[in-house]
Amino acid sequence: MRILVVEDDWKQADYLRRGLMEAGGYTVDIASRGDDGLHLAAVERYDLFVLDVMLPGIDGFGVLSGLRITSNAPVLMLTARDRVEDRVRGLQSGADDYLVKPFAFSEFLARVQALLRRSSVRRTDEAEQFQLEDLELDPRRRRAYRSGRQITLTAQEYSLLALLLHRQGEVLSRNELAEQLWGVSFDSDTNVVEVAIRRLRLKLDQPEEEKLLHTVRGMGYVLERR
Repeated sequence: MRILVVEDDWKQADYLRRGLMEAGGYTVDIASRGDDGLHLAAVERYDLFVLDVMLPGIDGFGVLSGLRITSNAPVLMLTARDRVEDRVRGLQSGADDYLVKPFAFSEFLARVQALLRRSSVRRTDEAEQFQLEDLELDPRRRRAYRSGRQITLTAQEYSLLALLLHRQGEVLSRNELAEQLWGVSFDSDTNVVEVAIRRLRLKLDQPEEEKLLHTVRGMGYVLERR
């Protein structure tokens, strides 16, 4: 089992890493920033995420939003905030459990083990959610295929395609894509979304293939058969 701990307190992160390795034999990676955590999650497959709320770069809620685009792995959020509103926000945003600091390692480990047990028996319909006509994503191996050919994607392009596939038929605005994939709102002069869409479209739609990625003028982008 592989776990990603996203925690900016290196002492705390190392304590959790060593405890998880010694108590459960887990493989544990650490990220100290929210954006670094999203990058690791995009290029590696994890069985569980341990996510602090207060993070530099992108905060825990932004990371959680990004994780839920491409992964169904359970998320345990850690926070020094004990307000009910914060716990509710985390759970409603897709977290599976919420643990308030300070906590005993025995409780932390028990929650990790419980989440992994539930995850191991949970059956999802990922394959159906990530397929459109002859376009298919393999979430476990993080690969994309069109008409049987493998499409070589960067981690960012994979996340973008996974989001569009997951919400196929729905027009997603430029701002929404920016917030979902990068965790921030971009200025109107920034063309990072357009560039990402252009690169994905070149890889996705070959000249002889039916076009699936469409621009809806003044509204955004949609992945659908027309």
